[in-house]
Amino acid sequence: MKLSSLKFTLPKENIAMHPPVNREDSRLMVVHKETGKIEHRVFKDISEYFNAGDSLIINDSKVFPAKLIGKKEKTGAKIEVFLLRELKEEDHQWDALVDPARKIRVGNKLYFGNMDLVAEVSDNTTSRGRTLRFLFDGTTEELYEIFDKLGSPPIPDWILNREVLPEDKERYQTIYAKNIGAVVPSFAGFHFNEYILKLLEYKGINITPITIHSGLSDMSIIDVEDVTKYRINAEYFKIGENTCSLVNKSIENKLKVCAVGLSALKAVESSSSSYRTLKPIEGWTNKFLIPSYDFKICNSLITNFHIPKSTLFVNAAAFVGEDLLMEAYNTALKEDYRFFIYGDSMLVI
Repeated sequence: MKLSSLKFTLPKENIAMHPPVNREDSRLMVVHKETGKIEHRVFKDISEYFNAGDSLIINDSKVFPAKLIGKKEKTGAKIEVFLLRELKEEDHQWDALVDPARKIRVGNKLYFGNMDLVAEVSDNTTSRGRTLRFLFDGTTEELYEIFDKLGSPPIPDWILNREVLPEDKERYQTIYAKNIGAVVPSFAGFHFNEYILKLLEYKGINITPITIHSGLSDMSIIDVEDVTKYRINAEYFKIGENTCSLVNKSIENKLKVCAVGLSALKAVESSSSSYRTLKPIEGWTNKFLIPSYDFKICNSLITNFHIPKSTLFVNAAAFVGEDLLMEAYNTALKEDYRFFIYGDSMLVI
């Protein structure tokens, strides 16, 4: 598949810079795959499209404050550190990006806060990538507490082009986030509030969690024309037995199985059996969903509107279909939908 076949221009004014006042007030575009029909609703109407026995798969991964500002030993130079993932829990080793990278070499120490935390650079991984070892005697949980104190939400300022605000600490997270480890949240889950979740449960819909710790690959811009040659980084995921049982029952009864977010969609498709059912698993996945992929688990999807050439946009095209997705996006631009992280939502059924 050629990336140019999914080309569109996204005006800056269509990128949502801030979340709506209320989560449930985002607009909702409903796309019917079989007929091509497009409806315009608001997210609080989402329960109207599901019935008893349907399964809604949510990603309960929790984003941690992965952006830290440190100072280089001796010079005191300001260094921005973006933590990506933990490599060795026992040594508190982390994969990270640093900026400006030219100033950071193996053996350098970085100081955070008022000497609250110290890290030593133990390896160079890429031009901006470094392996950091935090000189810390506590547990991983205690280290996360320090990150929470010193860090800020890892919103992509290279796209939003603004400072992190107090509102981001709450809103750059789903209300059902539980398991810490992601640097990219499930944007599709931002629209849910407690009332909507309770209403769905009252209707008999299975709201069942999985965990996938999304990394920066979900924010990546594809730089090759042939998308089959693009590679994404592996991400940790876990799917439990109870979720598999509920989802497989929905599949057996030919009911809706809906992934809330492309991260959840990727995870369940990474654990599908030869019988087109879901199986329990814990491990890593680097699955990249592209058009022509044969989806085995989900027949429905909730997602946001994504930016051009992004991995998420290509993932969405794989599920929706290239032509229908382009029609939906062109309609969204004409109707002034809000795009990206804090933007509006799409339900594909």
